[in-house]
Amino acid sequence: MRISLSLSILLGFGFGATAFAEGVDLGPRPAYLVSQMNAGPLKDKLAACIGKPAKPSLFSISHRGAPLQFPEHTEEGYRAAALMGAGVLECDVTFTADKELVCRHSQNDLHTTTNILATNLAAKCTSGFEPASGGDPASAECRTSDISLAEFKSLKGKMDSADKQAQSVEDYMNGTASWRTELYGATGTLMTHAESIALFKDLGVKFTPELKSPKIDMPHDGFSQADYAQKLIDDYKEAGVPPEDVFAQSFRLDDVLYWIENEPEFGKQAVFLDGRRDVNPQDPSTFSPSMQELKDKGVNYIAPPLFVLMSVEDGKIVPSAYAKAAKDAGLDLITWTLERSGPLNTGGGWYYQTVSDVIKSDGDMLEVVDVLAKDVGVKGIFSDWPATTSFYASCMGLN
Repeated sequence: MRISLSLSILLGFGFGATAFAEGVDLGPRPAYLVSQMNAGPLKDKLAACIGKPAKPSLFSISHRGAPLQFPEHTEEGYRAAALMGAGVLECDVTFTADKELVCRHSQNDLHTTTNILATNLAAKCTSGFEPASGGDPASAECRTSDISLAEFKSLKGKMDSADKQAQSVEDYMNGTASWRTELYGATGTLMTHAESIALFKDLGVKFTPELKSPKIDMPHDGFSQADYAQKLIDDYKEAGVPPEDVFAQSFRLDDVLYWIENEPEFGKQAVFLDGRRDVNPQDPSTFSPSMQELKDKGVNYIAPPLFVLMSVEDGKIVPSAYAKAAKDAGLDLITWTLERSGPLNTGGGWYYQTVSDVIKSDGDMLEVVDVLAKDVGVKGIFSDWPATTSFYASCMGLN
């Protein structure tokens, strides 16, 4: 698998067939992160793995491709993620005006993730560009449902960003964070859901499509939420993908329950993305429905953000009450998103909010991964740069 995986990725990028033919290419970032760690047994263990061959791992889940450096949900980003050893790749799924499924993080993000505002299709956007004025930020809103599939495919992906102080479309489209890069930002190839399935099959990875919540009222022109959820699964059935290779996700519990009831083979691995804002990770009384209630409904996988699974005791990161309750109920845990916070020298921001007091540098990222893997017992971690999670998984012998 390692050789065929590497060759298919590299040939897709246009590289020669001899480069990296021995396996995954992690690049320099894991070594850099290890160098930033505090001295101790974990650093020693990881340092001993630097430069050793790595392999693809299901623990390493690609979040939207590899958006730390590549435009998200593009062929280039997906190929980069697989080359870095991600064993599972994500297509966030939404739909166009002609009800075709495409890979985008949101139904209404084309104005920040593509070049649509610089094309004639800008005239079709829900809201055109408005410059910053009188204290109001610059704005635009362009939805996949504003355009046809053919029009969607004519666009190019760009780094997800917007300059809210912009006076022009050009400036608005050029707001990429300083800790990301525009080096690969001009050639993003957009993909349909079906195209992502074909690519992921060729790369030899598993699938985690996320059914995105529509920004338009449903049903839409006769297309119901159930139709939408079913269409996602139908794409895998038509492509001959085994249900055990698919981890369909949604923040809407009703979508997950639909799959459990109507597509039980796929429903076994359906993932409830837990974005509930009223959950206190240390107070089980705020878990509604409770972990056991979710399990009783047939949910087997739950995926909250990183901070929900962690707490701090005596200056050390430990599993939260949420993590313990999920484990007690027999739920498998996945979490998101590593490498999305920029430099961690100021505490890590939103994704690290329950442990920010002990987050001092980028090296602490690997401390977090170690706690999540060993103490919390997560099955996988989404990352904007999968080399980090692939490196850890290979070093620790995770599948």
